[in-house]
Amino acid sequence: MSNILIKNATIVNEGSSFVGSLLVKGEIIDMTGHIPEEKIPRDVQVIDASGMLLIPGVIDDQVHFREPGLTHKGDISTESRAAAAGGLTSFMDMPNTIPQTVTNSLLREKLETAALNSFVNYSFYIGATNDNLDELLNADPSDVCGIKLFMGSSTGNMLVDNETTLRELFSKAHLPVACHCESEPVIRKNIEIYRQKYGEDVPVSMHPYIRSREACFLSSSYAVSLAQQYNTRLHILHLSTADEMKLFRNDMPLSQKRITGEVCVHHLFFDESSYQEKGSFVKWNPAIKTRFDREALIEGTVNDLIDVVATDHAPHTLEEKSNSYFKAPSGGPLVQHSLVAMLELWHRNVISVEKVVEKMCHNPAILFNIKKRGFIREGYKADLCLVNPDSQWTVSKENILYKCGWSPFEGMTFSSKVIMTIVNGTIVYDNGTFNESYRGSKLEFER
Repeated sequence: MSNILIKNATIVNEGSSFVGSLLVKGEIIDMTGHIPEEKIPRDVQVIDASGMLLIPGVIDDQVHFREPGLTHKGDISTESRAAAAGGLTSFMDMPNTIPQTVTNSLLREKLETAALNSFVNYSFYIGATNDNLDELLNADPSDVCGIKLFMGSSTGNMLVDNETTLRELFSKAHLPVACHCESEPVIRKNIEIYRQKYGEDVPVSMHPYIRSREACFLSSSYAVSLAQQYNTRLHILHLSTADEMKLFRNDMPLSQKRITGEVCVHHLFFDESSYQEKGSFVKWNPAIKTRFDREALIEGTVNDLIDVVATDHAPHTLEEKSNSYFKAPSGGPLVQHSLVAMLELWHRNVISVEKVVEKMCHNPAILFNIKKRGFIREGYKADLCLVNPDSQWTVSKENILYKCGWSPFEGMTFSSKVIMTIVNGTIVYDNGTFNESYRGSKLEFER
């Protein structure tokens, strides 16, 4: 550990931007604003951040880092390394691995793996099935970010479709229930319709009509009705339709909401016109839908109907993604590019930089009750990101860090560049160079 003084940065934090300095002592933010000379330690590393944005590190509440069992696509080491290069300092990883993380013992094994391999801070969801309620209720609220519930198609037995199980879970859960909402019966019906029309050669552009807005809204509205009935702490993941905006409220502080929503970067950045150019490389579940939906999601993010912006980072190999529609898996890698993509929307005057920081840094910390992270505050952990807002660069195979080796943003030029990422007071990423010996910490939750 060392002391770091960041001078002359434009600090973006808690709804405002101002030029100031920040002093890190060990793992902790010691002082912000104007720092008197006598308060600066002698053994301090000084960073002149003139013209740079200094923000809290990004907290991504939904990633699939593929370990264990799917490490040909990605692993905790490779994907957390890419995350650090993208300004991300903490992640929450999903349970649909091999084996699926549906017991507390498997959860502990993941934590042990991350302690050895993760460049950034980490936590893991425990997955719900039709028959593991006891495991969910025995999960430690201070240790586990939440319960992942698939109310839509998934791998193995992680589709929870038993009415009794759902009601027991919603009535008894003491952790946030993070929900993937798509109606499986609607999707199956649509698959048959399009299979009859196209056979096995369904165009990928039909994806948003197979995994339709009806499928999303039916499932999301059902989850909300259950949460309202049982006062469940519900968080709906990767919203994709304009219709779903009516399910959420913006008339109270986030800390008081019982029902919250997340949107992913790809649903804010792409729309159905993207399928023609990028094909299955923009195939996600839920599907990227119309321009109307994308604009409604942006508006919902700006006006606080949507609380969090995340990635649903889910890498697959190039070979896998190059298959025909039914064989190409859904999902794509995003953690290296999520922050710069959102800052691109800021450059386009779509969203303010303060709102980007709120949705990607502050709100995940509030929503999940993360202990002393997500803000630039004295006494908080020094998870920080330094961004040059005027440094153009183009995404190419040469600078993509994901294990899968591709990105849906390949060929795109971004206006902003992540220069430095600091995790717990340690510089983990510095303008292309990594601290290969550093490992992040387990997230703690104040519940």
